[in-house]
Amino acid sequence: MPKKILVADDEEEIVFLLKRRLSKSGYEIIVAPNGVEAFALAKREAPDLLILDVMMPELDGLTVCFRLKTDPKYQHMKIILLTARDQQKDKHAGETVGADVYVTKPFEPDDLIKKIQELLEQ
Repeated sequence: MPKKILVADDEEEIVFLLKRRLSKSGYEIIVAPNGVEAFALAKREAPDLLILDVMMPELDGLTVCFRLKTDPKYQHMKIILLTARDQQKDKHAGETVGADVYVTKPFEPDDLIKKIQELLEQ
């Protein structure tokens, strides 16, 4: 049974790229265009891993991550925060809300897939 990954980003190009690459790697992909839908899908679909853009409409990725990681029912979910913000304070915010990995845009798809594989093997 393939691992399920939720990709939540409001940039269609990023979603398209990730969906295509991750599907080719054998993962089942579900997509959310904003944080509200990402949070609802995460609770309903129970993905093995989430890739959350930090800056999304309606609810940002940091908030989604925090809400999931502080709920005992969902805290096991692996979360990668994906963002254009690369300052140390931004990375610290990602660690504070419980993200497993913080990746800055632009990113190398192969490197991201490697990180995903490492997280899902833990």
